[in-house]
Amino acid sequence: EHFYRDLSEKTINKGLKSIFSLLADQESKHRKAIEQLEAGQQEPLETGASGDISKLFEDIIQSKDFDNLGIDQIELYKKAQDIEKKSRDFYLEKAEQAKIPIQKKAFLNLAEEERKHFFLLDNIIEFVSRPYNWLENAEFFHLEEY
Repeated sequence: EHFYRDLSEKTINKGLKSIFSLLADQESKHRKAIEQLEAGQQEPLETGASGDISKLFEDIIQSKDFDNLGIDQIELYKKAQDIEKKSRDFYLEKAEQAKIPIQKKAFLNLAEEERKHFFLLDNIIEFVSRPYNWLENAEFFHLEEY
């Protein structure tokens, strides 16, 4: 959560700033879900995405603000991907170890959310690296998995 909040603060582009803020909010939900599991909650936990990521990308495209995409931050985006991958692997391991069905399901949901975050970051890296190429290939709708 803190990593994404820091990225949001360092990012000039309003659209990317919104995406990183949304990711920080989602990571906060993940933390709360884990806290609820630790407290023994037996109801389904909310871990899912909120907000429309494709709408945020559309806003960036509509604004045509491609000068401040943060290409100098690509290494940070790749670091975020590494964190997401490690988190996904951690949650998958915890799901395998879980003996209570609600815990197993929650960990699998969290792992899936982290996979989606990794995919989103992949799109951000591609978009920031080559915004015009990304737009030319828009018919493949880059975010359909998110």
